[in-house]
Amino acid sequence: MKLLLVDDHPVVREGLAALLRQAEPGASVLLAGDCEEGLSIAEAHRDLDAVVLDLAMPGMDGMAALPEFGRRRPDLPVIVLSSSEDPRDVRRALGSGALGYVPKSASPKALLAALNFVLAGNIYVPPLMVSEGSSCADIGYASGGPDASRLTQRQIEVLRLVCRGQSNKEIGRALGLSEKTVKAHVTAIFKALHVVNRTQAAAAAQEAGVI
Repeated sequence: MKLLLVDDHPVVREGLAALLRQAEPGASVLLAGDCEEGLSIAEAHRDLDAVVLDLAMPGMDGMAALPEFGRRRPDLPVIVLSSSEDPRDVRRALGSGALGYVPKSASPKALLAALNFVLAGNIYVPPLMVSEGSSCADIGYASGGPDASRLTQRQIEVLRLVCRGQSNKEIGRALGLSEKTVKAHVTAIFKALHVVNRTQAAAAAQEAGVI
């Protein structure tokens, strides 16, 4: 696993890096002190698996950086790790392209669980949104209609197999792709169709006439 941590507090960066290396032996963790540096690292390291991004930073803040990460690296999942527990910030972050949102008050176990959940091709919504009464359909990617025109031919092939209920491993075997590549395609599909899970992706694909 290769991760990028973007946070302007050195103690937080180093602490998170140590946590991730301990939890995932052999993990490579790159560090950036601001969003501009983070974007540059993301472009230079095409083998990154995910980005963990703070929101409140000097210069370009995390909220402004989210769509920029999406533009430069649409295949790369970004998880927000923020001190804010305002549901409006959660909605804005997910709507701007984040695939997960974890409050800094959460336990290390919760962060690791969110990271693995996102790497498995899902979108992580924090429990605070559930307690507020929001459903996944109310948050982030549900805003706007599906935009199937953004899908590549390969992503359409992946989507058709997703609609048949196949797992990432099965899709990779059928199309001759690595499981990691399939995960990247599924992430891009979710973003394009404004959905948060495979069931919604299948419904959006039917609506858009892809299948």
